Amino acid sequence: MKKTLGCLSALFALSLGSSAFAHHSGAMFDNQKNVTLQGTVVEFQYTNPHSWLQIMVAGSDGKQVQWGFEAEGPSTLLRAGIKAKSFMPGDKVTVVGHPMKDGRPAGGLVSVTKADGTVLSPRPQVPTPGA
Repeated sequence: MKKTLGCLSALFALSLGSSAFAHHSGAMFDNQKNVTLQGTVVEFQYTNPHSWLQIMVAGSDGKQVQWGFEAEGPSTLLRAGIKAKSFMPGDKVTVVGHPMKDGRPAGGLVSVTKADGTVLSPRPQVPTPGA
């Protein structure tokens, strides 16, 4: 009986872990593609568990389209040098992201270049030794 209860407890714990992992999945983004967009910051939501950068971009038809880019939470962004006030409404930016697989105007944030040329990335690339 104790062995069965222990196995059931372990399975329950594993199922909780897998659902938490699934919540933080990036499966909706096409990590094999990048989209580069120039636009104006609408809002920067510096929140847990994920932050969002909302920008307004001129579409191919000239109409304004709002794009949302998902990034890590504040503690990870802060370690990468991205603060709550790094992106303010009205700022002109160029955003690189992995687009949504279903074509919606959203993506996973790769980097943001500000008007002054500053490049911010939630996951800075580690230089390859000898490169």
